Amino acid sequence: MDGTAIDHVKLRIPADGIETALAFYRDALGFGIDGMDLYESGEKPFFSVRLAPGAVVHLEPDEAFAAPTQTAYDHIAVRVDDDIEGIEATLADAGIEIDRRLDPLGATGVAPAVYVTDPFGYLLELKAERE
Repeated sequence: MDGTAIDHVKLRIPADGIETALAFYRDALGFGIDGMDLYESGEKPFFSVRLAPGAVVHLEPDEAFAAPTQTAYDHIAVRVDDDIEGIEATLADAGIEIDRRLDPLGATGVAPAVYVTDPFGYLLELKAERE
């Protein structure tokens, strides 16, 4: 079997967290939102954050949501088509605090990255695609 990429990750969010999710992922980070019409019509139990043409994060509102713990979840890494200064500027403009800065090894090698926590406790690694 030869995998080519991660297609999607599915995360649960609080049932009342939709507007908070949109404010963070769409408005602050600038990612697209897919499937809101299907979610609102009841056809799908989730909507999606479009990270790239072939990658999404499904967000499923859940009455029984519990914030992630270190024993069950660590982070999602997203390659961003920008340098680290551009990523940091976008976060600063949106008022999003950077948790830490590293040069981690990932699928495409070592590159600078910053880590931020979303409003639901999920850690995101935003990794620069270019220097």
